[in-house]
Amino acid sequence: MMLFDTHAHVDQLPDLEAALEQARSVGVVGIIAVGTDMASNEKTLCIAETHRGFVYPAIGVHPSHLAGCDARTIDREVRFVADNLVSASAVGEVGLDYHKRTLAGVSRETQQAVFKDLLDLAASASRPVLVHSRYAWTDALRLVRESQVPSAVFHWFTGFSGVLRGIMDAGFYVSATPAAEYHEEHRRAVRFAPPGQLLLETDAPVWYGRNERFESCPADVARSLRAAAELRAESEETLAMTTTCAAKRLLGGTVSPAIEEVT
Repeated sequence: MMLFDTHAHVDQLPDLEAALEQARSVGVVGIIAVGTDMASNEKTLCIAETHRGFVYPAIGVHPSHLAGCDARTIDREVRFVADNLVSASAVGEVGLDYHKRTLAGVSRETQQAVFKDLLDLAASASRPVLVHSRYAWTDALRLVRESQVPSAVFHWFTGFSGVLRGIMDAGFYVSATPAAEYHEEHRRAVRFAPPGQLLLETDAPVWYGRNERFESCPADVARSLRAAAELRAESEETLAMTTTCAAKRLLGGTVSPAIEEVT
């Protein structure tokens, strides 16, 4: 099976080379490596250059990284994305975070303004967007729909059913994480997504689990696959094919020729 991890913070992995080799060993053919701020974006671009055709860089400004930043700092972060987007396959991780801890450091208004700027950059460069939307699902979908971005992934979606329908109706994607093993709101999104609009991801190296906790790595996209296949009553082989095809469509012209073999 050919698997694609569409959202992993490879710059944060404690042993990058071992993690990438382990991912290959379970059938991973590609990883979208996601940046969160300037330092993370720089490292992500370097890793993707070293692992060209396997690691695809996404660069962005995570809303939680805006906390405590002044206007000059925010402008510098956004400018880095603009200046380096030609080398990136996607814009991400970007979006909105209305968790009380995040709002204590950065207002909704600032988050929305930055998100709009990054969506404009993605639209002008015709790059897909990887959207963080924690507790901000309605506003995040509204802003993405108002933009001219070619595509968007609402990663690790746990929001309202009405927003989920809006995401699907707009032709966007949601992604299944290992939390599909146990998180009911996330499981609902994984069940609901039509064929072709579901992707797989790990968000590595985030921790998962309720009874037994584990720190994820890109190879755990196989757990995402197993959980999603069980929820959807599909074979793992079929779901691996449809999700990897969806990842290929998401990446468009930046995809490796090896993945072009997936139909």
